[in-house]
Amino acid sequence: MIEIAIPGDGSFRLNYLVMDYNGTLACNGILLEGVTDRLAALARQLSVYILTADTFGTAGAVLAGLPCTVHILPQVGQNHAKMAIVTQLGRGETVCIGNGRNDKLMLQAAALGIAIIGPEGAAADAVQAADIVAPSIQVALDLLLHPLRLVATLRS
Repeated sequence: MIEIAIPGDGSFRLNYLVMDYNGTLACNGILLEGVTDRLAALARQLSVYILTADTFGTAGAVLAGLPCTVHILPQVGQNHAKMAIVTQLGRGETVCIGNGRNDKLMLQAAALGIAIIGPEGAAADAVQAADIVAPSIQVALDLLLHPLRLVATLRS
Protein backbone atom coordinates (compact mmCIF):
# COMPACT_ATOMS: atom_id res chain seq x y z
CA MET A 1 0.00 0.00 0.00
CA ILE A 2 1.06 3.57 -0.67
CA GLU A 3 -0.36 6.20 1.68
CA ILE A 4 -0.16 9.82 0.65
CA ALA A 5 -1.53 12.83 2.55
CA ILE A 6 -2.22 15.78 0.26
CA PRO A 7 -2.37 19.07 2.19
CA GLY A 8 -5.68 20.78 1.52
CA ASP A 9 -7.03 17.85 -0.50
CA GLY A 10 -7.28 14.71 1.66
CA SER A 11 -5.29 11.52 1.34
CA PHE A 12 -4.83 8.39 -0.74
CA ARG A 13 -4.52 4.78 0.42
CA LEU A 14 -3.56 3.03 -2.80
CA ASN A 15 -3.50 -0.75 -3.15
CA TYR A 16 -3.79 -1.19 -6.93
CA LEU A 17 -1.93 0.11 -9.95
CA VAL A 18 -3.82 -0.29 -13.24
CA MET A 19 -2.09 0.60 -16.50
CA ASP A 20 -2.57 0.52 -20.21
CA TYR A 21 0.11 -1.41 -22.13
CA ASN A 22 0.71 -0.14 -25.68
CA GLY A 23 1.43 3.57 -25.74
CA THR A 24 1.86 3.68 -21.98
CA LEU A 25 4.31 0.95 -20.93
CA ALA A 26 5.32 -0.15 -24.41
CA CYS A 27 5.87 1.17 -27.91
CA ASN A 28 5.22 -1.17 -30.83
CA GLY A 29 4.62 -3.94 -28.29
CA ILE A 30 8.06 -3.61 -26.63
CA LEU A 31 8.45 -2.39 -23.03
CA LEU A 32 10.08 1.01 -22.76
CA GLU A 33 13.46 1.32 -21.10
CA GLY A 34 13.39 1.41 -17.30
CA VAL A 35 9.84 0.08 -16.96
CA THR A 36 10.72 -3.45 -15.79
CA ASP A 37 12.70 -2.38 -12.71
CA ARG A 38 10.13 0.24 -11.72
CA LEU A 39 7.26 -2.25 -12.02
CA ALA A 40 9.13 -4.76 -9.89
CA ALA A 41 9.71 -2.13 -7.21
CA LEU A 42 6.09 -0.95 -7.24
CA ALA A 43 4.81 -4.53 -7.08
CA ARG A 44 6.23 -4.69 -3.54
CA GLN A 45 3.69 -2.03 -2.53
CA LEU A 46 0.80 -2.36 -4.99
CA SER A 47 -0.99 -5.11 -6.90
CA VAL A 48 -0.16 -4.33 -10.52
CA TYR A 49 -2.67 -4.85 -13.36
CA ILE A 50 -1.87 -4.31 -17.03
CA LEU A 51 -4.78 -3.97 -19.45
CA THR A 52 -4.30 -4.39 -23.17
CA ALA A 53 -5.94 -5.29 -26.45
CA ASP A 54 -2.49 -6.72 -27.28
CA THR A 55 -2.40 -4.98 -30.64
CA PHE A 56 1.05 -6.34 -31.46
CA GLY A 57 0.50 -9.79 -29.92
CA THR A 58 3.53 -9.47 -27.65
CA ALA A 59 2.11 -8.66 -24.21
CA GLY A 60 2.05 -12.21 -22.85
CA ALA A 61 5.66 -12.93 -23.75
CA VAL A 62 7.02 -9.50 -22.84
CA LEU A 63 5.29 -9.41 -19.45
CA ALA A 64 5.99 -13.04 -18.51
CA GLY A 65 7.87 -13.20 -15.23
CA LEU A 66 6.89 -9.70 -14.13
CA PRO A 67 4.86 -9.41 -10.90
CA CYS A 68 1.63 -8.30 -12.55
CA THR A 69 -1.76 -9.51 -13.69
CA VAL A 70 -2.43 -9.09 -17.41
CA HIS A 71 -5.93 -8.69 -18.83
CA ILE A 72 -6.35 -9.04 -22.60
CA LEU A 73 -9.35 -6.93 -23.56
CA PRO A 74 -11.69 -7.20 -26.55
CA GLN A 75 -11.13 -4.82 -29.46
CA VAL A 76 -14.49 -3.12 -28.84
CA GLY A 77 -15.60 -1.45 -25.60
CA GLN A 78 -12.16 -1.20 -24.03
CA ASN A 79 -12.94 2.05 -22.24
CA HIS A 80 -15.83 0.43 -20.34
CA ALA A 81 -13.89 -2.80 -19.74
CA LYS A 82 -11.01 -0.85 -18.18
CA MET A 83 -13.36 1.16 -15.99
CA ALA A 84 -15.12 -2.04 -14.87
CA ILE A 85 -11.82 -3.51 -13.67
CA VAL A 86 -11.02 -0.34 -11.71
CA THR A 87 -14.50 -0.40 -10.18
CA GLN A 88 -14.14 -4.07 -9.26
CA LEU A 89 -10.78 -3.48 -7.57
CA GLY A 90 -12.03 -0.38 -5.76
CA ARG A 91 -11.96 3.10 -7.22
CA GLY A 92 -10.79 4.70 -3.98
CA GLU A 93 -7.78 2.37 -3.75
CA THR A 94 -6.62 2.49 -7.35
CA VAL A 95 -4.14 4.60 -9.29
CA CYS A 96 -4.35 4.40 -13.08
CA ILE A 97 -1.85 5.33 -15.77
CA GLY A 98 -2.71 5.64 -19.45
CA ASN A 99 -2.38 7.74 -22.57
CA GLY A 100 -5.21 6.76 -24.93
CA ARG A 101 -8.78 7.78 -25.49
CA ASN A 102 -9.80 4.34 -24.23
CA ASP A 103 -8.13 5.17 -20.90
CA LYS A 104 -10.35 8.17 -20.17
CA LEU A 105 -12.97 6.37 -18.06
CA MET A 106 -10.45 4.48 -15.92
CA LEU A 107 -8.46 7.67 -15.31
CA GLN A 108 -11.65 9.41 -14.18
CA ALA A 109 -12.79 6.46 -12.05
CA ALA A 110 -9.52 6.00 -10.15
CA ALA A 111 -8.60 7.73 -6.92
CA LEU A 112 -5.58 9.03 -8.82
CA GLY A 113 -5.32 9.22 -12.60
CA ILE A 114 -2.01 9.87 -14.34
CA ALA A 115 -1.87 10.51 -18.08
CA ILE A 116 1.47 10.13 -19.78
CA ILE A 117 2.71 11.65 -22.98
CA GLY A 118 4.78 8.84 -24.42
CA PRO A 119 6.15 7.95 -27.85
CA GLU A 120 2.60 7.67 -29.20
CA GLY A 121 1.56 10.99 -27.65
CA ALA A 122 -1.56 11.29 -25.51
CA ALA A 123 -5.23 11.65 -26.37
CA ALA A 124 -6.72 14.95 -25.22
CA ASP A 125 -9.54 12.97 -23.53
CA ALA A 126 -7.00 11.11 -21.38
CA VAL A 127 -5.14 14.28 -20.46
CA GLN A 128 -8.36 16.05 -19.45
CA ALA A 129 -9.50 13.07 -17.35
CA ALA A 130 -6.22 12.80 -15.41
CA ASP A 131 -5.25 14.37 -12.10
CA ILE A 132 -1.63 14.59 -13.24
CA VAL A 133 0.08 14.60 -16.64
CA ALA A 134 3.61 13.18 -16.82
CA PRO A 135 6.05 13.45 -19.73
CA SER A 136 6.84 9.71 -19.71
CA ILE A 137 5.96 6.41 -18.10
CA GLN A 138 9.25 6.48 -16.22
CA VAL A 139 8.34 9.81 -14.61
CA ALA A 140 4.81 8.58 -13.83
CA LEU A 141 6.09 5.43 -12.11
CA ASP A 142 8.70 7.47 -10.23
CA LEU A 143 5.88 9.63 -8.82
CA LEU A 144 4.56 6.50 -7.12
CA LEU A 145 8.00 5.33 -6.02
CA HIS A 146 8.64 8.79 -4.51
CA PRO A 147 5.18 9.88 -3.24
CA LEU A 148 6.33 13.25 -1.90
CA ARG A 149 6.52 14.31 -5.55
CA LEU A 150 2.76 13.72 -5.73
CA VAL A 151 2.28 15.92 -2.67
CA ALA A 152 4.21 18.74 -4.33
CA THR A 153 2.04 18.48 -7.44
CA LEU A 154 -1.41 17.95 -5.89
CA ARG A 155 -1.45 20.10 -2.75
CA SER A 156 -3.83 23.04 -2.66
